[in-house]
Amino acid sequence: MRNLIAAAAAAIALAGLSMSSHAEGNLAAGPPTDLSVTITTTPNGPVVTPAAFDMVTGKYYRLNVTFDGPDTDPDWRLEVNELLANSHVRVMTIAGIEIHLQGMPFRAVEFDGHGTMQVSFVVIRPGNYPYIVGDNPGAMGLPVGTPGQADPSRRAIGMFNVK
Repeated sequence: MRNLIAAAAAAIALAGLSMSSHAEGNLAAGPPTDLSVTITTTPNGPVVTPAAFDMVTGKYYRLNVTFDGPDTDPDWRLEVNELLANSHVRVMTIAGIEIHLQGMPFRAVEFDGHGTMQVSFVVIRPGNYPYIVGDNPGAMGLPVGTPGQADPSRRAIGMFNVK
């Protein structure tokens, strides 16, 4: 009986420790920390600047992605699957129109011409999450909406490093 009581007390103590390690308060209290990515087109394919970001879990971020090429450039697809799967996504803004996702996922955005999109989010899990810019599926002869990565010679890869 003593062993059972000691085990129960230890379990309760450990549960209390793990419960105290979660984030508290309004994680999306503004203003968010801005992160900016620019996509440019070169003869060798897309280039992303900067190529890496260091981030912290539980912090509120706004990712600003700008494609600055002319509308005659290729259509580029930005895929951020792993980061968004490990984040609470709040708001996406495209051409001044806000889409309040409040946790609903999306995986990619296609740029059919120059412009900027923004997405606000809180990363909830640490890890190293790539982001990929490449040809959109239609440009590769695939059905629109097909997931996947572009030909390696026609893509740029960046990284979100989250601690």
